[in-house]
Amino acid sequence: MVHFGKNFIEHIQKIALPGEEAHCIYSPPYRPLLTYEEILERNPRFAAVNIVLYWKNGKWYIPLMLRTSHEKDKHSGQISLPGGSKEETDKDFAETALRETAEEIGIERHYIKIIRELSPLYIPPSNFYVKVFLSFTKKNPQFHLQASEAEKLIAFPVENLLHLPETPLEATFSTSRGLNVPYIPIEEHKIWGATSMILSELSLMIRKM
Repeated sequence: MVHFGKNFIEHIQKIALPGEEAHCIYSPPYRPLLTYEEILERNPRFAAVNIVLYWKNGKWYIPLMLRTSHEKDKHSGQISLPGGSKEETDKDFAETALRETAEEIGIERHYIKIIRELSPLYIPPSNFYVKVFLSFTKKNPQFHLQASEAEKLIAFPVENLLHLPETPLEATFSTSRGLNVPYIPIEEHKIWGATSMILSELSLMIRKM
């Protein structure tokens, strides 16, 4: 039985990564399965995202963002984790994740401790190869959203990942090529694409605890 107490952080560090086994559960049906060499042939852009766990009212939460609508952004209006492109001044991908977290949702990097790296993910529509980090903050965060990137913050309870349906819910979205794709519900929103695939991996890890 999973216990979502303060020792959750210690236990999640020891769980093996399910990787593609988890990603494919929430993968859109048209997403190609590529080797790392095939991905590199596409000259991808490199990026990092951050799953930031924070403790509030006796529960762990993950801050998600409803992305601001931009005409040229392929992920406009979707639910996402804080993150973005690796810059030349970033010494590594972990620094990218911390910098983007500070810029997009306002948690300064010195309040965040990275727990571990999860499985990377390739996102074909935007040609991003994304490094995924799991972190936590002991400070009760006061979120400040970057208006150009996010219009709303969504507090996602970690325990919800224990109760995902065995067969994912599906819906059609404006950019899903007219096909049904799996999604994770939260409030009145639907999490799909890369973010749902990343959360799917965390879900399988939690179930193994």
